[in-house]
Formats: sequence, C-alpha cells, structure tokens
Amino acid sequence: MTRMVNCAKLKKEAEGLDRPTYPGEMGKRVYFEISKEAWKQWIGHQTMLINEYRLTPVDPKARKFLEEEMEKFLFGEGSSLPDEFVAPSE
Repeated sequence: MTRMVNCAKLKKEAEGLDRPTYPGEMGKRVYFEISKEAWKQWIGHQTMLINEYRLTPVDPKARKFLEEEMEKFLFGEGSSLPDEFVAPSE
C-alpha cells in the first residue's frame, strides 16, 4: 500500500517517500511531510546548485548551505537561483 503525505511543498496530498532520504531531524521532517514528486524536484534543484556553485558535498560549509537551501525549497519561500544561472533551452 502506498504511503500518502500532505506535502508541504506541493500543498496537496501525494505519494510519500519509501524511506527516509536524509539524516537527523530534517530527515524525519522530510519523510513525514514531503512527497516523492517534491523530493525529485529538490534533487534536480540541488544538482543545479552543486554544479553552478561548484560545491563539494563532503565539505561541511557546502553541506550546511545545501541543507539551508533544502529547508527553503521544501518548506519555505523557495530556494533562489544563482545570479548567473541560465536555464538550459529545451
């Protein structure tokens, strides 16, 4: 049976994650309040941030930055794009 959540990002009921995807309290919050669809959107946004800012995810400063952006993206007003970012044309 599919686990449903009231997704904080999408503002609707949607399919929940199969398992926690992030450690600690933030991971618990994501598991219980974020849908698979919203998590997939975050992964794409996070990848863009890592590439545009040339972040190394094992660097503590980069991890802190990404967690702050994840909080904004999933639960807040949204994560902003880098000033120089140009979306790829389709």
